[in-house]
Amino acid sequence: MGRLFGTDGVRGRANADLTPELAMAVAVAAAHTLAESDRSHPPLAVVGRDTRASGEMLESAVVAGLASAGANVLRVGVLPTPAVAYLVGEVKADLGVMLSASHNPMPDNGIKLFAAGGHKLPDDVELQIEAAIEANAAATWHRPTGAGVGRVHDLLDGADHYVQHLVSTVPHRLDGLKVVVDCAHGAASEVAPVAYQEAGAEVIAIHAEPDGLNINDDCGSNHLDVLRAAVVEHGAHLGIAHDGDADRCVAVTADGNEVDGDQILAILALGMREAGTLTRDTLVATVMSNLGLRLAMAEAGIRLIETKVGDRYVLEELRASGLALGGEQSGHIVLSEYATTGDGVLTGLQLMSRMAATGRSLADLAAVVAKLPQVLINVPVGDRTIGAGAPAVLAATAEAEAELGETGRVLLRPSGTEPLVRVMVEAATLEFAETVAERIADEVRRASPASA
Repeated sequence: MGRLFGTDGVRGRANADLTPELAMAVAVAAAHTLAESDRSHPPLAVVGRDTRASGEMLESAVVAGLASAGANVLRVGVLPTPAVAYLVGEVKADLGVMLSASHNPMPDNGIKLFAAGGHKLPDDVELQIEAAIEANAAATWHRPTGAGVGRVHDLLDGADHYVQHLVSTVPHRLDGLKVVVDCAHGAASEVAPVAYQEAGAEVIAIHAEPDGLNINDDCGSNHLDVLRAAVVEHGAHLGIAHDGDADRCVAVTADGNEVDGDQILAILALGMREAGTLTRDTLVATVMSNLGLRLAMAEAGIRLIETKVGDRYVLEELRASGLALGGEQSGHIVLSEYATTGDGVLTGLQLMSRMAATGRSLADLAAVVAKLPQVLINVPVGDRTIGAGAPAVLAATAEAEAELGETGRVLLRPSGTEPLVRVMVEAATLEFAETVAERIADEVRRASPASA
């Protein structure tokens, strides 16, 4: 089978790679792996999804698998991934399942699993689930009958509970702020505008009419052009963009310039240190974060811990070290006092609250990070391991690192969710970064050509 789980759950083209049969198998294995067998009551699972049409099909398969394993199911419908994680903790469920491929295009879908408390699964637990599926353990597991079969109920007010939770975290009201929010025709479409309005902001929502087919379609956190234009047109103080399952937040300033996850992290870190809530004056980021963030935090006296790419690794470090703030350049921001996973709407609220508290513009706040020119090339490949590890690729990378010296860096890594190798180069100038990145990308393409 190969490794089923990537850096953010199981992903693939819905009904081709990620079939209802596989979804059911994952659900059954997760129920047996995560639910305690000696409880006096059946295990409880929370199941949510984003707006993809395929989510309806996969939801049915997952619910059937969980119920067949004896788990009771609370269906929460279309909600952000962090809302599902929150509700797992809120209702004291044994596990949660979110059906989403996040920022990926509509034909893809995915399965994200949460353990009790709403925490993402560590690698070893995912491997246990994968091994059980591969061994067809379901064929020998006890299958309850009669009253032992799990029951299925709909939780109709899950969104209300989640929004109330989000608004309760805001230290400064957002009155007087005008924001344009790009909901990516995804799970943020209902929740984000309501949360921002209830916190006091004037909200203009765009891309908030999901039809099952338009999620992430030239909109959301990966496509900012329409948001930039809307912010300028409406004279808004800022724009906020979410991805399909609303676990990301990136922003644009009043004049349309992007503010990415690194800059948001810096803004929040400085505010939290001022408030005395940045535990041990320490921030967690990944190896993809711009060198500018490292320099800004060092100048401010804030320690920066690096992890592998993936918000799950940021989360693991936050939990292990008891820290309060971490995230990724892509806009996955984790505020561990309020959430167990990256939460785009929570991040948007905290970012605007910082603007309101200081009276400063987003552009002014974000200027604390002087970003080094950075080029990221996503190279389609036939085999991610070969593409990233071929001798010619490694040699080209070593040569580039020698050229850059202390004025930049190279990061080469296979994607955890797509057939891509990511080539990232930082350098003193954009032109030099582009030249170096293209040179390495060419070697990756030669080492493992993409499938036709």
